Amino acid sequence: MDQINQTNLTDKKFVECSSNKVSLETELSETLYNTMKDFVLSNPTWDQYKLINSALATFLVQNGCTDNSVSEIYLNQLFTPSKSF
Repeated sequence: MDQINQTNLTDKKFVECSSNKVSLETELSETLYNTMKDFVLSNPTWDQYKLINSALATFLVQNGCTDNSVSEIYLNQLFTPSKSF
């Protein structure tokens, strides 16, 4: 019975959180953090959110993800001009 209630609670939380955006918290190595910060500071059309979205979409597409929304994010970032640093 507890497992059924726990499953229902998990499903309810998933439905409540099913929106276009979710919050993500993670630890980064200092090297990754500094490189991300330097990139964002030297590329005014990018911010940390766009960078993380682009990196995740690239990783997922390159590893077999076929979701159209993810592919759209991936393709959009391919054609977004940014200067290299």
